Amino acid sequence: MSRPERWREMDAYQRERPFWECDRPREECGVIAVFNHPEASALTAQGLQALQHRGEEACGIVSFSDEGHHFHQERHKGLVGDAFKSIPFKERLPGRMSIGHNRYSTSGEKTATRNIQPIYADIATGGFAVAHNGNLSNALSLRDSLVDQGAIFQSTMDTEVIMQLAAQSPRRTLIDRFVDALKSIKGGYALVGLTEDYIIGARDPVGLRPLVLGTLNGGETKILASETCALDMVGAEFVREIEAGEIVVFNRDGSEDRIFPFPRMTARPCAFEYVYFSRPDSVIQGRSVYEVRVEMGRQLALESGIEADVVVPVPDSGVPAAIGFSEQSGTPYQLGIIRSHYVGRTFIAPTQLQRESFVSLKHAPNRPVLRGKRVVLVDDSIVRGTTSKKIVDIVRRAEAKEIHFCSASPRITHTDHYGIDMADTKELFAARFSQAEMRHRLGVDSLHFLSVDGLYRAIGHPSRDETYPQISDHCFTGDYPIENLDEGYKLRNRSGKGDGDQGSFLD
Repeated sequence: MSRPERWREMDAYQRERPFWECDRPREECGVIAVFNHPEASALTAQGLQALQHRGEEACGIVSFSDEGHHFHQERHKGLVGDAFKSIPFKERLPGRMSIGHNRYSTSGEKTATRNIQPIYADIATGGFAVAHNGNLSNALSLRDSLVDQGAIFQSTMDTEVIMQLAAQSPRRTLIDRFVDALKSIKGGYALVGLTEDYIIGARDPVGLRPLVLGTLNGGETKILASETCALDMVGAEFVREIEAGEIVVFNRDGSEDRIFPFPRMTARPCAFEYVYFSRPDSVIQGRSVYEVRVEMGRQLALESGIEADVVVPVPDSGVPAAIGFSEQSGTPYQLGIIRSHYVGRTFIAPTQLQRESFVSLKHAPNRPVLRGKRVVLVDDSIVRGTTSKKIVDIVRRAEAKEIHFCSASPRITHTDHYGIDMADTKELFAARFSQAEMRHRLGVDSLHFLSVDGLYRAIGHPSRDETYPQISDHCFTGDYPIENLDEGYKLRNRSGKGDGDQGSFLD
């Protein structure tokens, strides 16, 4: 397979998804690791259930058992509860150490077992398993270079690039090989790794992707996870966030090593963890995600100054911001749109009519709340605008007098390269149209976006520091903290017209 053909396969792997999924940014995975617990894999499965929102297509667990000195793995399509509900953990995933992964894939059948994590391989230093949340912005060039050197890839995941780099490193210990691999990659990532002797956790130098540490049993059991809600699920106590650029190692003898192989940088966690991805009951940098989202609504009310009769959330992600908007404005909060939770992501709409009616199947108007009212519709964000338009149509058909659409995030004008499955920049609503054009296309009486400074105030900063931004707000400002090297690589090496666009294959 030629390089352009591989790139097209990876592009397809990223982009082929149901149309209703295209209007939401999608997180690319959740990870968890459990060290020194007699039922490590069962705890890992519990934590993965708490992280289910970060990936609903597939899940996997790898454990290591001293008895027989074996690694054990289970990888399945589907939800954690379905995949692991009948597995006898002590028999099939024994051991005191394990790592787990939830995956959000971007297509149907391409979610093959080969693309389910954690991935495992035997390398010169022994068995090694890795699970990864994020995206490498130089994965294409690294992969092509490794293939040229004779590497054989079994998946389309950039996680395997990390494994191959560690395998080919000349360093003697696995930790040194792992550090070597991380020094070669660029992008946003949170990684957990498992060997015969220790658990590893690592976070990218900018801290784009989240990773936290908790403990159980008086500190004897260590747990790494993408979010604090996973710690709560297993009854663990939150200790701290893994720092930007930090590698932490939990050794078999109980000792802990902290390694900082990169120059220290100001942490810039991804803004979308606050806006959309993290579960509301999680905590980021000491701030409750739920409280931040409520404050986004308050800031939006202050900035918009809308006079209305009722504030209605677009369920379910718009609920906290709508509550904040209502509290700040004094406008009553009402459930004007009722969401059906029985129209799942696996619904396949074979005809155009069914495709067009999908949002109506999922959302229904609460007519007494909407009829004759001046309605403020609050959603977490607007990506392509297609779902927003259908929601507006539903409210309009319920005979609302006025509709004022409010986005609790700033205008999304740039795509992401670090682990968010999002539309290309040329497909983003706010990148294509002016404020007046967007209002006209949505068919609303007014349209309001939270300002960038308003987002910062909601998170707890007075405003955006132009010199040292406190979060990664690249989707709103175009200020990318890490260069997307693969974009230039593809432009330099594409052969012929139409060989794909950006070329990120996310995992």
